[in-house]
Amino acid sequence: MAIERSLADKIWLVLKGLAMGTANKVPGVSGGVVAFVAGFYEEFIYSLQKVNRKAFLLLFNRGLKSFLIYTNARFLGLLFLGMIISYFSISKILDYLLVNFELYVWSTFFGMIIGSLYYIAKDFQKWNRKYLFYLLLGILIGVSISFLEPAKENDNLFFVFLCGIIGVSGMTLPGLSGSFILILLGNYVLLLVDSVNALYETFSDILHSDYNFLKDAKRIHLLKVLSVFSLGSITGLVTLSNVLAFLLKNYKKITNALIIGFIGGSLGVVWPWKEKILDKDSFGNILMDSNGREIVISYQRYFPTELTPEFFLAFLCMVIGVLILLFIDGYHKIKINSNG
Repeated sequence: MAIERSLADKIWLVLKGLAMGTANKVPGVSGGVVAFVAGFYEEFIYSLQKVNRKAFLLLFNRGLKSFLIYTNARFLGLLFLGMIISYFSISKILDYLLVNFELYVWSTFFGMIIGSLYYIAKDFQKWNRKYLFYLLLGILIGVSISFLEPAKENDNLFFVFLCGIIGVSGMTLPGLSGSFILILLGNYVLLLVDSVNALYETFSDILHSDYNFLKDAKRIHLLKVLSVFSLGSITGLVTLSNVLAFLLKNYKKITNALIIGFIGGSLGVVWPWKEKILDKDSFGNILMDSNGREIVISYQRYFPTELTPEFFLAFLCMVIGVLILLFIDGYHKIKINSNG
């Protein structure tokens, strides 16, 4: 049954979608963490689960209204609206910040992940050997994924479809970064940078009544790639949501322990102090991809050895990241008390 929401709640949902979409684009950060911390994770999973055979039978037999109510479509629509807006607004700003202030961006997200660990773990209550085992298993999987080496870019449409199914995991499974998975699959730049930029440029051309892009084979190919990736993502969302809904319903504490472990394990991915290891040929020359960009094959992480102004500013960004999560925690407590 769909929950009645005020206008303020609807605006807040769009903003949550905005935050979720932004987080999904950052390698090492999971949009699912945003959903978990912001308190709508279970509703999100159970709503996605409702996009099933019964929903389409309702659509054909009882009409659109029954379909929308059954699938909680208003909730999903507002969230996805926020995500779509983020890809053409906040994500653009984030791209700029990652290029020009990379250390401080990673430091802020590192702090936010630490804050989210506190936020999620504080209500777990009793830990026993069984839950500690699943916590450690989650950490082990998260750490193992963070040290895998990326593959090379592949624009084969079947592979792109699989990337959509796998990459959307970050939206449904907190702690598992869909963007980082796409880096490992070699298609992060192709799917979340080049293709999204191609769509943005296409909308801009259409608004200016310029249809010359139809003759641009590369633009058309990127739009085709984005369409197949989106189809794979929708397929993955519906499939994974059914699995997670089953786990949350029947093994909630075990699932939460694994999620906390995943989030803890992902800290290595967003560790701020790291250097890119670039792909080189046998002569030591740096290799470029088809778009003239350096190919990153791994990262060399290190601990800062000097207390420079840069270090203190990065540390301050970490603290700010933690405080953002504490603010969200406080906001939810105030909201619960006012509703109670």
